[in-house]
Amino acid sequence: MEIEKKSEYTEKIRIQKYFTDCGILSRRAAESEILAGKVQVNGVPAGIGQKIDPSADVVTYLGKPIRPLPPADHVTVMLHKPAGFVTTANDDRGRPCVTELVSDLGVRVYPVGRLDMFSTGLLLLTNDGELANLLTHPRHHLPKVYHVAVGGEVSPTQLKRLSSPMTIDGYRLRPVKVNLLRGWEHKTELEMTLTEGRNRQIRKMCEQVGLRVLSLHRVALGPLVLGHLPEGRYRRLAPAEVAALKNLSRKPPAKEVEAPARVKIRVPKPSQSD
Repeated sequence: MEIEKKSEYTEKIRIQKYFTDCGILSRRAAESEILAGKVQVNGVPAGIGQKIDPSADVVTYLGKPIRPLPPADHVTVMLHKPAGFVTTANDDRGRPCVTELVSDLGVRVYPVGRLDMFSTGLLLLTNDGELANLLTHPRHHLPKVYHVAVGGEVSPTQLKRLSSPMTIDGYRLRPVKVNLLRGWEHKTELEMTLTEGRNRQIRKMCEQVGLRVLSLHRVALGPLVLGHLPEGRYRRLAPAEVAALKNLSRKPPAKEVEAPARVKIRVPKPSQSD
């Protein structure tokens, strides 16, 4: 007799997101299929933005029910994102997508969070719906560390303003930890630790204090460090790394911005395929 498994969902979710959690379609592709009438919820045609309870509702696509992948089929990879790629599964403007860099995985994975087209560094892609939800939900604030090169010198006043409470686009930002890494006559490199990911937050913060961002590179996410992973390459996360991400994401955010202890895991050198 099959034992009913407890759902990983504690609240209703949008049906487009459910498709990505099940590793079937990207959100954008799911929207197209919903508009085409190919998706039903409990026998009724679905609508864009409709919320469902995965533990109670039956979602069918092309007449077949879809369900989240079992844990054994979950795949999560760390990608060293190069500049020039958009952080999405597909792009209606024909720009290169980060999913193209992991196309040889053999399974469909989706980006977790975003790095803008011109930013580089650590990016996670997964088909684990629980992990994606934990890392992107507003309640969870996993520290993200960036190395940011800006033009010219950074004055003590500018450094203090970046570290102080700021308001961007009418939103009061959570505190950001800023350290001066090194400086040259023509540019300065900063390390900035964020616990939220507002749209183009670092670029807008720097613009507000009169600094021009030359490059933006994410070097760490929670306990994960990009390390020496070559640009454009990826590696699968070890089970202990995924577990650490989930455990840290479930904890309430700390009052101060602190970098959590790194997970000490021996990672093999990237092979030709990853």
